[in-house]
Amino acid sequence: MTADPGLIIRPMRDEDVSTASPITQAAFREVDLEMARRSDPEPPEATSGQREAWEARTRHFIATGEGGCWVAEIDGAMAGFAVSYRRDLTWILATYAVRPDLQGRGIGTPLLAAALTHSKGCLRGMLAASDDPRALRRYRLAGFSLHPQLLLTGVVDRSAIPVIEHVRAGTPGDFELMDSIDRRVRDCAHGVDHAVLSMLYRLVVTDRPSGSGYAYVDDGRPVLVAATNRRTATRLLWEALASSQPGAEVSFGHVTATNEWALDVAIAARLAVRTSGHLALRGMKPPMPYIHHGSFL
Repeated sequence: MTADPGLIIRPMRDEDVSTASPITQAAFREVDLEMARRSDPEPPEATSGQREAWEARTRHFIATGEGGCWVAEIDGAMAGFAVSYRRDLTWILATYAVRPDLQGRGIGTPLLAAALTHSKGCLRGMLAASDDPRALRRYRLAGFSLHPQLLLTGVVDRSAIPVIEHVRAGTPGDFELMDSIDRRVRDCAHGVDHAVLSMLYRLVVTDRPSGSGYAYVDDGRPVLVAATNRRTATRLLWEALASSQPGAEVSFGHVTATNEWALDVAIAARLAVRTSGHLALRGMKPPMPYIHHGSFL
């Protein structure tokens, strides 16, 4: 497809974030509506808290991504953007969106190509993908393998929650331990990302001779879980689900087929199972035991 003749790709700046925020919300909602099943409720609008969290982490990636963030403009107006960054020798795509009314005008391919230039020299690549067939095609053509993910939803069966021991609140003093777990599980550390993650979510940690791990939790929903073995990861996932409000619906995704330990916990908790999205990887296998964050991966 020929790109729009007025298209300009330029580096993303901090002042672009407030303009990019509604674009990403509109683009992702459009995909959710297109991919929704008939029985699904209408996708909710993003809350003000979710928008603020997205802007905070995007500014963080611009500041720490070392040139991996790009904007597409047509006639001086933002048409789309891509936010990527490097950690150790891994390239990560955090967000990639094109305005719904401008899709089909050859914007997405050169925008992704600009972000991929930042991956040169990296041994691995990661990104969380929706079920949008156009985006999946681009990722596959860029050399990524696509691993389907599970989405688990429902009200936690409180009677199924086991006794959870040796899990405590995490602190910045745990970041070095957490980075070592990251390198063991996914070959690269989150590093500076832990400061932002711990600001946005509740951090819990376990460090025992039998295994170590950590989890970031948001209202009973695990948003990232990493551990040195499945038993430790299982304990952390139960800790996250146990913190949900009784009777409240919980929803978490990003569970790949290699992480059946998480599926086993969800089934024991009486959560419903369905597929949703893909983990796209280049130069690496799906991390395990691990539940990744959609942007921090």
